[in-house]
Amino acid sequence: MTPGPRRARRSASPTALARRALGDRRATPDPEWVGQLTGASPARVRATLAEVEELVPVEEEIRRAHRGAGRPTYAQIRAPFELYAIVRLLRPDHVVEAGVSSGVSSAHFLLALRRNRHGRLHSIDRPTFQRGPTLAAGESAVSIPPGRSSGWAVPERLRERWDLRIGPSEELLPPLVEELPSIGVFLHDDLHTAAHLTFELRTVRPRLAPGAVVLADNTAWTGTAFPRFADALGVPWRRRRRSDLVGLRVPPAGPRRPGRRRAPRT
Repeated sequence: MTPGPRRARRSASPTALARRALGDRRATPDPEWVGQLTGASPARVRATLAEVEELVPVEEEIRRAHRGAGRPTYAQIRAPFELYAIVRLLRPDHVVEAGVSSGVSSAHFLLALRRNRHGRLHSIDRPTFQRGPTLAAGESAVSIPPGRSSGWAVPERLRERWDLRIGPSEELLPPLVEELPSIGVFLHDDLHTAAHLTFELRTVRPRLAPGAVVLADNTAWTGTAFPRFADALGVPWRRRRRSDLVGLRVPPAGPRRPGRRRAPRT
């Protein structure tokens, strides 16, 4: 039986309700990218992304928090649903992110960890604060509104598995990495310079678990830092559609040692 138009639209865009609730049209997920990074089959990726429609109440809560802070169209990262799916599929013990802002990425990591009933999110943020009651011209869009703090849009009930640390990544990331037995997912989304991204990637590398996923946003500003890291691991890096959000998967046997032949990028 041929499905009707409504069913066909829902099948083609399984996150439509959640995207509408969050208020970010850019958040249409890239299932192929998720599959490339996790090794999961297309059917398993689709089934995992379909879970996102159950998150509508949380997405609405995040959007209310943004509106309440005077940011009705604010969106921190264009791939919140892919972050959710990656953590659901990999079931990591530890997720690390550098850069929080309102906490859109944090909330979706935490949603996946809660559904997994396993794992912990470790976030580092060095916030900048909005100078006045409204965001002035020239101020960073990720500035924290008055009366708020890092992660201000993350619902309180999601915070049980959250280790949030405030301060410079240069000071906080090295001791955090030393504390952890492994890192299953790492996201860079803070200071977008080649030197800083290189520092963070080098810092987390010794703790990356076999098969871990490493992500970096806004790589248009960080030059060749991420491709060089992929070369050092001997793996391809993957771009999310035409965006500058990229990722790679650590080899299942662990990172390659320096000196081995580099694999070509894609």
